[in-house]
Amino acid sequence: MLATVRQDLRAARERDPAARSSLEIALTYAGVHAVWAHRLNHWMWCRGWRLAARFGSAVARWATGVEIHPGARIGSGLFIDHGMGVVIGETAEVGQDVTLYHGSTLGGTSLSHGKRHPTVGDRVTIGAGAKVLGPVTIGAGSRIGANAVVVKDVPSDSVVVGVPGQVIVRSRPRRADGPVDLDSMQPDVLGASLQGLLQRVEQLEATLDERGGEPPAVLVPQPVPSAAGTWAGDDFSI
Repeated sequence: MLATVRQDLRAARERDPAARSSLEIALTYAGVHAVWAHRLNHWMWCRGWRLAARFGSAVARWATGVEIHPGARIGSGLFIDHGMGVVIGETAEVGQDVTLYHGSTLGGTSLSHGKRHPTVGDRVTIGAGAKVLGPVTIGAGSRIGANAVVVKDVPSDSVVVGVPGQVIVRSRPRRADGPVDLDSMQPDVLGASLQGLLQRVEQLEATLDERGGEPPAVLVPQPVPSAAGTWAGDDFSI
């Protein structure tokens, strides 16, 4: 338990440039307090003390603004930045060194009593306001963009943006042993589509002017996702 607490503090110091000391984090970071409270509540939940665990999670939600069901399984090194509005459901599974920003949700989409919440791999970053819904799997090393809505599986080392979430294969894959992805660089799927469309229109207009109305033999290809539903392209800021 002590080693896990130390790893939680280390994660906060590494991923928040505003953190100045472990003592400051331990005393003032609501996201860290929520994780520590969950570890105690999960311990009680696994030993059959369900009512006490639920009461403990309700108190933690009141104190921190973070709602984590005591049945959720959370790995070491989870960092919840700012914390307010984060929700993690009962059957959610969170890997190691995961980062959640405020307003993000690991929620369910059914009323069944089985697996109905996401499984999040190691070193995943979920942006502010993002919603990951249902028993989907988020591959290790992936990044979910702010306000994205994810309702299908995401391959490892991918980026997801938009509503519904569009999966983009990174143009510059990250090392499996590399640092957690906290960069703000994300592909702009809509921007790439509009840019391709404008290029096609300009080419058509230029050719019609030159040939007196004859269309070009070859058009600029329109960006479209692959058969697997993933996009490819350069990573750039949005």
